[in-house]
Amino acid sequence: MRNQFSHDLRRRNLERLQREKFDLLIIGGGITGAGAARDAAARGMKVALIEGRDFAFGTSSRSSKLIHGGIRYLENLEFKLVFEALNERTKLFEMCPHLVHHLRFMIPLYQDSRVGMFKMGMGMWLYDALSLFQAPEIHERLNDRETLERMSSLRPQDLRGSYIYSDGYMDDDRLVHETLRSATELGAVIVNDVLATGAVMGASGRIEETVVKDRRSGQEWRISARHIISSVGPWTDELGEDLFKDWKRILRPTKGIHLTLPKDRLPLSSAVVMAAEKSSRIVFGIPRHDMIIIGTTDTDYQGHPEDVIATREDVDYLLNVTDHYFPGARIREEDVIASYAGVRPLVNDGSQTEGKTSREHTIFNDPRGVTFVAGGKYTTYRLMAHQVVEKSLENFTLEDRVQFRATDTAVPLNRWTSPEAYATGLLSADRWARESGRSEGDVRFLFERYGREAELILNEAPKEATLWEIEATQALRNTMCLDLVDFYARRVPLYLAKPDHGLPLLERVSQVFQRELGWSDSETTSQKKALQSFIDKELGWKKTPSKA
Repeated sequence: MRNQFSHDLRRRNLERLQREKFDLLIIGGGITGAGAARDAAARGMKVALIEGRDFAFGTSSRSSKLIHGGIRYLENLEFKLVFEALNERTKLFEMCPHLVHHLRFMIPLYQDSRVGMFKMGMGMWLYDALSLFQAPEIHERLNDRETLERMSSLRPQDLRGSYIYSDGYMDDDRLVHETLRSATELGAVIVNDVLATGAVMGASGRIEETVVKDRRSGQEWRISARHIISSVGPWTDELGEDLFKDWKRILRPTKGIHLTLPKDRLPLSSAVVMAAEKSSRIVFGIPRHDMIIIGTTDTDYQGHPEDVIATREDVDYLLNVTDHYFPGARIREEDVIASYAGVRPLVNDGSQTEGKTSREHTIFNDPRGVTFVAGGKYTTYRLMAHQVVEKSLENFTLEDRVQFRATDTAVPLNRWTSPEAYATGLLSADRWARESGRSEGDVRFLFERYGREAELILNEAPKEATLWEIEATQALRNTMCLDLVDFYARRVPLYLAKPDHGLPLLERVSQVFQRELGWSDSETTSQKKALQSFIDKELGWKKTPSKA
């Protein structure tokens, strides 16, 4: 029997947050907060985590969806960052094979490329060396003919050759949900849609209680915890100002946007790394499931993190870079399925340009009872989580530090998706399709996403349930999904990958939500309208004429 990470658990956890005292209150339910909750709970700490919106609402669901060392960071001489990321990449392949997958990348080089074949080759050897040669495959060097044999749609003029190297891609939002579910099984008390709004200071000058508000009911109360961790990403300065009147801003937020295309409009044999003309910026073309992701941009952003969207200028930039490398594909805005934008919570280090700003994270203790973490790369989330919990323990007694010593968190997130269980599940998918009477494609899709947990999911599903009704039930019962927007944007690839954004499925999917959550007809109608408004907002750039 699975422990359900559901809306019912949210209700029970809200009650616990009002009456119990915790060792640690983590504010922020992105990947760093989720990792910290899992790390701390595994140590035996009594942990609470609140997220002001949906889990992975911010940066953690709006990434390039890569698990990578960051080959471009070698140019900034950030060797420690790359080494740590490559080490974590190796561990994530083992921890969650259903979420993190091996992917080959091609870097085509031309006569006018800013980096030549020799220098890039040195970088490739360094990249493999920093991974301790533990990548699934080491790099290859190809000449121009071999490059075009691998990727025939590339622009052939002035092509010198290419390098092929290994990294990984992931389901970023689902990695957050699975990490939170793992933390819950270890005892953490976790809720979404609960916002931290202030603090009650004690006589010692430390926070004694955190004032919070349930965004759904409007109820306010105070959570009592011995210490607080802030892991709110681009909301770091906003939370700092809510808690402390003398807060000094530490972030240099930058915006990154991505586009998705149908796979048949840009058939890629591997991911491709494209360099913007006369710039050090890199744009990836990433084959992922039924789509190609194109991104990203890197520009300073001054708005509110919740309001970030792609603009016409952003979209034209990515389309122009893609057209430069693949002119024969004739990719135009009509080919774009979806766009998404996020804010990187980079720590302001005084760099002159956005691209030069370090991706290193920073962790520090505020003497008033909060440990802040900001910056960093998704790939190193587990390392950051460990470090922020260790830093927070500096505020505890020596006896506590001995009691709450670190444990190994580089273990599978659940028992159904260890490498062995995952492989076994995939081998049994065809048999399950025959015995269940469901399509082989649907059953394999579920086993690829959930490993052997798919067996439980299929056993629980009514025979008449469609694939997306099964997915909706899974999201509601095991990811604390509360809204249709949350489902379409951060649980399944409907908005991003389907040209119709999955809207023809909406009636049947909404019926599952209505049944599970007890929605009225008016609430269901309101939820449908909110989903359409979300899509219209994300694709609002289409109403602005192109200047390209």
